[in-house]
Amino acid sequence: MTGRVHLTMHGQVAQVTLSHPGKFNAMSRAMWRELKTVFVELQARTDVRCVIVVGEGGHFCAGGDIAEYPGFRFVEAALRDFHEDDVWGGLGAMLACDVPLLAQIEGNCMGAGVEIASCCDIRVSSAGARFGAPIAKLGFPMAPREAALVAREAGVATAREMLLEATVFDAAEMKSRGFLNTVLPDGTLTPALLVRARRIAALSPQAARLNKQALRATLGSTEAEGESAYRYADSAEHREGIAAFIAKRSPVF
Repeated sequence: MTGRVHLTMHGQVAQVTLSHPGKFNAMSRAMWRELKTVFVELQARTDVRCVIVVGEGGHFCAGGDIAEYPGFRFVEAALRDFHEDDVWGGLGAMLACDVPLLAQIEGNCMGAGVEIASCCDIRVSSAGARFGAPIAKLGFPMAPREAALVAREAGVATAREMLLEATVFDAAEMKSRGFLNTVLPDGTLTPALLVRARRIAALSPQAARLNKQALRATLGSTEAEGESAYRYADSAEHREGIAAFIAKRSPVF
């Protein structure tokens, strides 16, 4: 089971569901590719006025599917392809989508989950959600464009704590830092998000698209930072961090 990204419609509101049972919706390579396909389709459709991005089973997304990593991460060219084609293909399609995107965040929102949430225009969380990117424990950094995206949306100070200290934040703290728009009691998100999405859908779709285009131009893009970003692929720390996670033991760096 490699997980799936499902698209369903509720009138003019689309719902994109991250689904990877047993792994808190961790993103597999197949899911990143499906994410791109779904958002390219949503951008082209004229009947969609708002999109809700949600995880299945009480969690948003726990990060990447680390069980896949030994198959490609230790070769520099393959690692670059994963981040620049698969991951950024999905994130880039979300960022390029002119339809308003709402993130419905519950449970774990880690690593890839924070990146996906960072692509959304409005982020609503349950009180019990947890946020972080503790990949320093796995012996590798966040890819340049992904790090730039998270720093832009969550703030540089928050990104530094996530990446350098492996800090995990609760929803109240992430709201105080400006990453979340609203925090609601656990179990109340689905009806609240539908109300919010339908309110957006009742507004001018042209205005929404033009506003998103203007904001995208104002905020600027996130560019890759050269060819050296993936030279750590075959490093001992990279291999040890991933091996330790899969073996369910503490890494030795």
